[in-house]
Amino acid sequence: MPSQSLRSLLMTWPLLLGMGVLMLGAGLQGTLIALRATLEGFAPDVTGVVMSCYYVGYIAGSVGAPTLLQRIGHVRTFAALTALASIAILLQAAWITPLSWSALRLVSGISFAGIYIAAESWLNDRATNDSRGMLLGAYMLTLYGGLGAGQYLLVAADPRGPTLFLFTAVLISLAVVPMSLSARRAPEFHVPRKIRFREIYHLSPMGLVGVVVAGVVTSSLFAMGPVYASLIGLDHSEIATFMGVSIIAAMLTQLPIGRWSDRTDRRNVLIVVCLLAAIVAIAAGTIGTLSKGVLFVLAAAFGGIALSLYSLAASHINDHLDPDQIVAASSSIVLLNGLGSVAGPVVVSTMMRQHGPPAYFFSLAGMLASLVLYAAWRKWRRSAVPAALKVPFVSAQPEVTSGEMMAQVAHDAALAHAHTEREHAEQAVNDERSRDEGTCHSVGSSAARSMRPMSSTGEASMEAASSK
Repeated sequence: MPSQSLRSLLMTWPLLLGMGVLMLGAGLQGTLIALRATLEGFAPDVTGVVMSCYYVGYIAGSVGAPTLLQRIGHVRTFAALTALASIAILLQAAWITPLSWSALRLVSGISFAGIYIAAESWLNDRATNDSRGMLLGAYMLTLYGGLGAGQYLLVAADPRGPTLFLFTAVLISLAVVPMSLSARRAPEFHVPRKIRFREIYHLSPMGLVGVVVAGVVTSSLFAMGPVYASLIGLDHSEIATFMGVSIIAAMLTQLPIGRWSDRTDRRNVLIVVCLLAAIVAIAAGTIGTLSKGVLFVLAAAFGGIALSLYSLAASHINDHLDPDQIVAASSSIVLLNGLGSVAGPVVVSTMMRQHGPPAYFFSLAGMLASLVLYAAWRKWRRSAVPAALKVPFVSAQPEVTSGEMMAQVAHDAALAHAHTEREHAEQAVNDERSRDEGTCHSVGSSAARSMRPMSSTGEASMEAASSK
């Protein structure tokens, strides 16, 4: 008899398969657009604006998709948005101008945001409290794996031609097939309540700033990484490796970093992570071009460290929330990250145009170093969250998730953690009461024993007196 978690996984295989195929297309699309823009002679800052339009669309899609899901349902929303995303990438192969690409990237961002919200809502509905964490792990593994593997599809054809654009559109279109053929009922959708940015900042200034900086760093890596690699002379297969190792490394580092942050002040981990990522970025900007092997190692180290920043910052925010607030705050956290993601490619590409390709890594190092200073200041202003109030770390990546599933897992973990803490507190009270009762019993027994000899002596004296 399969376990509940295994049954939940078997029930969601169409969704996981569809999202895996979709991420192959998404991984290829982002790198292809950035590389093709460079090959077409777009200036780095122009490419940065084009790439940032995706994140503008992502914000718009995150706001509008919940209403669309509520009106027409998951399957229709997923099908409509995958079709729209396929059309957008096909038109980019036909209309190669900065203006048209900016508009089409905006459409892609809207489409993918809605797709992620629909997929996570569907997955969340299939999960139970016992299986949700396992399903999130399988989902994130599918997304990271597809996104990383999609980079290597760049070598399938010449990026100067239309073939890779057509291939990307096919992959995106195929993603809807498993979900459409699923025999299971689509879940109902309820628009979640939101928490305002101001309230999040009041509860956790460090977490809010960390989420925004994570958006800047992550979007810069995905959007401008291929541009940097092309400008320093890497060929197509080497660009695929440069991007692929950066993404795949994050699959290996998220859990160890997260578990470490659960055992100590999460701000200490944020400081160490940002400091290490900044050092690696400086090294990559300084010596990365001396050897391709060294560059790939540094790219993997940077991606593995820096891509954990969002999960750390979001978990730090969750530490300051009541369990019932975590899900409500998730959409606001994703929007904050989106605002940073819009700014990232524009800022980094402007620096690259003014100071050359090495400014890609040096700009990222500067942003991370700034966050180190801010985190140190916040440590001085506010004490650490008590261990009893911390929520277990949950790994997620806003580039490929809507945040709903992560928030629900964090909510369940917070409730379980609070229940465990209550049980420990009650056990401690019971142990203390037992010790007190044991002490009283011991004292009473000692007093009784001490009175028995005195009584015998008194009786002997009375007998002696009466005999006289």
